[in-house]
Amino acid sequence: MIQIDIPQGVKVDIQGTKVSITGPLGSNTRTINDRMLNVTTTGKEIKIDSVKTFKQLLKKTANCENSFAKELKNDMAGVTKHYEIQMKIVFAHFPISIEIKNNEVRINNMIGERAARISKIVGSTKVEVKGQDMRLYGTSKDDVTQTAANLRKAVKIRKKDERTFQDGVYYSID
Repeated sequence: MIQIDIPQGVKVDIQGTKVSITGPLGSNTRTINDRMLNVTTTGKEIKIDSVKTFKQLLKKTANCENSFAKELKNDMAGVTKHYEIQMKIVFAHFPISIEIKNNEVRINNMIGERAARISKIVGSTKVEVKGQDMRLYGTSKDDVTQTAANLRKAVKIRKKDERTFQDGVYYSID
């Protein structure tokens, strides 16, 4: 059994197989695998217990219990402070311009291509572009990191030497 303390200002609501976590910056929702886990809330903590029906599944249910606990901790941290990824737009040959429309990022003039490359924005992730700096942030760690991965995949150089054409959108360390 795992017990997780609920931080100040965070509200957790369990209805059926859904766990809703609400905080000052937004909300996140998770689905419980009710065949393997029992999740209950008592005031200031969440209790996660595995359903131990078969002896051969003990290790699998323990892994599922630990994974779900970590996901809930990430969600609780995300609604109190945003998860953020900084990226840089780099070009040497052709100037890249970026547009954000609805739930997609359009990368125009990537290595001189006429057609825009399109990347999906996952969930409630927000994308800001200022000059050559790009900021991705949101309450869900899964959504923010998947949006960054979608961007990296969209700007991948194909059928050209990557050492020569180093244009693209890259993760920024600073």
